[in-house]
This record gives sequence, structure tokens and C-alpha cells, in this order.
Amino acid sequence: MRQPRALFLVNYDWFFVSHRLALGEALRDAGFDVGVAALRTGAHEVIEGAGLRFHPLPFEPGGRDPLHEARTFAAIADLYRRERPSLVHQVTIKPVLYGSLAARALRVPAVVNAVSGLGYMFIERPEDSPSLRALRSAVKLTYRAALAYPRARTIFQNPDDLATFEQAGMIPRSQARLIRGSGVDTARFPATPLPAGPPLVVLPARMLWDKGIQEFVDAAHLVRQRIPEARFALVGGVDRQNPAGIPEATLAGWNARGEVEWWGHRTDMPAVLAQAHLVALPSYREGLPLALAEAASCGRACVATDVPGCREVVRPGVTGWLVRPRNAVSLADTLIEALSSPEELERRGRAGRKMAEEELSKAAVVQQTMALYRELLGERWPG
Repeated sequence: MRQPRALFLVNYDWFFVSHRLALGEALRDAGFDVGVAALRTGAHEVIEGAGLRFHPLPFEPGGRDPLHEARTFAAIADLYRRERPSLVHQVTIKPVLYGSLAARALRVPAVVNAVSGLGYMFIERPEDSPSLRALRSAVKLTYRAALAYPRARTIFQNPDDLATFEQAGMIPRSQARLIRGSGVDTARFPATPLPAGPPLVVLPARMLWDKGIQEFVDAAHLVRQRIPEARFALVGGVDRQNPAGIPEATLAGWNARGEVEWWGHRTDMPAVLAQAHLVALPSYREGLPLALAEAASCGRACVATDVPGCREVVRPGVTGWLVRPRNAVSLADTLIEALSSPEELERRGRAGRKMAEEELSKAAVVQQTMALYRELLGERWPG
């Protein structure tokens, strides 16, 4: 009998490595032939090194060219037809939408979708064009059609996103599941003591306006009026395919003028977080940000906006501080309060580490997701 196949469909190969590799390895160890389909950016070598098969796909996560999108959907449908997977796990908007429609047409036995934050498409802005508003409505209608497949379950990372989908009629409640985040490797991100020297505030994220980058830059200027020695670092790469991507020239200009430091994409995040006194993420909306979970695991208190996703990790008075979104003054006032109390930084950092170990560990997330796979596959489960 043929070895059962599982297939992950994600936007980027690096995203699978950072957020879902442990799940792929768990399925491999359970007896599945595991494949990963994504846009190739170089991280596919890690995927293949883990014994998983890689299938390159022509994703353009921010692209809207109808002809290209049709070709992408056709490539996904062709891959599903050739692979005949028993299980597919689809992550982020386009993989979920395109993959679900293909899986439904081809009667894939088990489909798991992951809504890892509602992203650019669902963040409403006053300057949104009529075409973007129309596209948003179309996406919601497509979600409704895609997620209704009886053999599908959709994972949400926070209750706010789940409620948004349910209230909009995009998913039946019986087919929704809540699993908080993609899990942090608490061994790789150990708790470390606060460093000596001038206070350093780190914002770890892709360089997108929706992460609150402008508010962070503005807040840095305000904080230095009270704490001149404070340093502020943006840690993350540019995303040229995302409509909210910040131009590299803008980031380089901030760095050159000393407004904030831009460290770019880093692969040594445990070492980066060990240098920080405080972590900030003034994002407009999240699923459950892995960056905050990793910071908590390292024993770092966090300042984040009071929005879905962020408040799943940052608990006011316990693991950090929540501030008003899109408000640099609120952010600056809270950063000043936090940096002025090393004792609070240490206390909330310890609480964050405890929360990461007990609630947000990669082992817990893998266990919950594997249980969902088993629930869907039933007797089809190998062994």
C-alpha cells in the first residue's frame, strides 16, 4: 500500500521553516511522505534537509494580476491531482483560498487551514481605494465558499479572528478550531538576564507599515527627549511583494540619520533578544505574533498594541504593557514608563518566560495540531 502523503501549502519556503517545520517533521515521524509547496526563496534546502519533499510554486503573495493568479491556482490544482495527498495543511490567505478550492474539487480526504492573522487585506484604512474595498468583499465571499468543505477544519490563532469569520458567515463554528500560535522553541530561546549598558528597545518583524513601524520611529524621538541614551532597533527584512512593505531606502535613511537602527533580517534572534531590554510590536493586527512569543521565552517584557493577536501574548501588568494602536505618543509614554523601572522589566520578563513554557511552546502546538490531523483522518491514519 502506498505511503500516505501530507502536503503543506504556504506562501514562502522560509515561512514554513520558521513556523511549521516541526509539524512537517512530526508528520514524517508518524509515517507520512511529507511535501511542502511554496515560493522558493532559498530556505527549501532546509526543508529537503529535514527529509521533506519541496515543490516550487509561483506565488506572488501581494500580486493581483488575474492571469498570474489563474496560473498559480492551476499549478496548485495540478500538484494536488498528481500528489493525491491524504492531508493538506494550508497557511495564509492565498494558500487557504486557492488550496481549499482545489482540495474540494479533488475531494482531498482531510484539509486543515491556518488563518495566521487577517493581514493587509483585512486591515481597513481611510485611504483604501474602492477597488481594494471591492476586493476585500470578494475575498470574504471566496472564504465562505472555500472553508465550507465538510472535510476541512480551520485553525485560528486568537478568538477575535475566529469571531470575525464566524460573524461574517465565512465559516461554520463547528469547523473552526483555536490553537494559539505556531509555537516557540523554548530551548532555542532561553531566558537570559537583562544586559548592562544603555537601554535597547527592539522591534522584531518584517518591515511593513502595518507593524507600526512609523509609530515606533516617532516614539523613539519622543523617548530620547527623556532618556537620551536609549537605543531603538528595527530587526527584520524588507518585503517587496507586500503592499504595506517599507522601501529599503526609507529604512536606510532612518538608520543613517540615527532615528532608529535597522539591523535587517537576522537568523540569530536568540542573540538579538539577549541584547534587548524591552521588545515592542505596535502592530495594527496580528494572528499570534511568534516574535512576541520568542521575546517572552527569552524573558523579555513586551510593549504591544491592544489589538487581536498581540493581547494573546502581552498581558498588562503581567508580561508587559498594551498601548493604543496607531498612536506614537501612547507608545512613547509606555516605553518611558517601562524603561524607567528595571525591576518591572525583570518581573514581567519572568512571567513571560513562564507563560511561554506553559502555554505557547512548540511542543504544545504540535501536539494539538497532530490531534486535529488524527480527528480528520480517522482510520486513514498510518499504523
